[in-house]
Amino acid sequence: MEKIRLGRTDMMVSRLGLGSIPLQRLPEEYAITIIRRSLDLGINFIDTANAYTTSEERIGKAISGRREGIVLATKSQARTREELENHLQLSLKQLGVEYIDLYQLHQVGDFETLDLVLEPNGLLDVLEGAKRAGVIKHIGVSSHQIDVAKALVASDRFETIMFPLNFVTCEAADELLPLAREHDVGFIAMKPLAGGMLSNATISFKYLFQFPDVLPIPGIEETREIEEIVKLLEGSHEISALEQEEMQRLREELGTKFCRRCDYCQPCTQEIPISFVLWFPTLADRIPLETLMEGPLAGAIEKAGSCIECGECEPRCPYHLPIREMVAESFKLYEAAKRKYQKQVSSKSKKRNN
Repeated sequence: MEKIRLGRTDMMVSRLGLGSIPLQRLPEEYAITIIRRSLDLGINFIDTANAYTTSEERIGKAISGRREGIVLATKSQARTREELENHLQLSLKQLGVEYIDLYQLHQVGDFETLDLVLEPNGLLDVLEGAKRAGVIKHIGVSSHQIDVAKALVASDRFETIMFPLNFVTCEAADELLPLAREHDVGFIAMKPLAGGMLSNATISFKYLFQFPDVLPIPGIEETREIEEIVKLLEGSHEISALEQEEMQRLREELGTKFCRRCDYCQPCTQEIPISFVLWFPTLADRIPLETLMEGPLAGAIEKAGSCIECGECEPRCPYHLPIREMVAESFKLYEAAKRKYQKQVSSKSKKRNN
């Protein structure tokens, strides 16, 4: 697979990386299969995080015996020196490695946190010490806020920036990417499918492959998904007029009020799976009504009815979504779909009895 230079890290990484948020939701053996299949396809960059529960352990098992040539990236959302040091040691243990190629400060989303990171003897000092010791090779950062991300890049303290980029939320292409190039900071594109809201991989990755120095890291739940994206990478990246029209239609349909499924809003005091609930309107358009109402999906969306509107989730959302309002809208849609399904079941029952 084609490789690109990841900014001033000078690491040569595959043109496509592997994100790992979905790996924690899968059976372990299948998660390991996906990682190994990705490596076999030529992918050498794997990104994970301390916060992604079982992800690091599963990656560690998958790369056992084949560490050489793999660029491992992980992250910590720690906000104290002691917690960051603990996270780093835990990541080394769970990944089963002696060093981490790229260690990132996770979700620096406001200027207060930025100051905390950069202050003397602060969080960045811990990572710079680890870098001198050879425990980590390079230091990066992730953010979801464009102004904060630009300040992080301009600080010249980080070698990579991870930021959402897709054809719906594309402000980074105009504002952040040129700045990253100016400062020779590697650009890692998270949310290439807008957190699962975009199902058309063809146009999503054709858009991203227009940027020769951007590293997309899609999260993968099935081996066929990574195989499809690799095939797109190897083919033509030209976007047709019809594909442009479809991209515009999706931009208008999604707007800016949609969940990227980052789950920073969690935990919910009522144990509501918020990102899933907010995803329900899209699922309702794509999945048969019977599947929605008969399987475990219905049980998950039912929990939305227990929302007490405490609002604890909203300050944690990096996109400042009106989560309480959106949960209520999704639940209202679910109840309407449930009534429709119950009528269908009742009608079929009457026909059978007649």
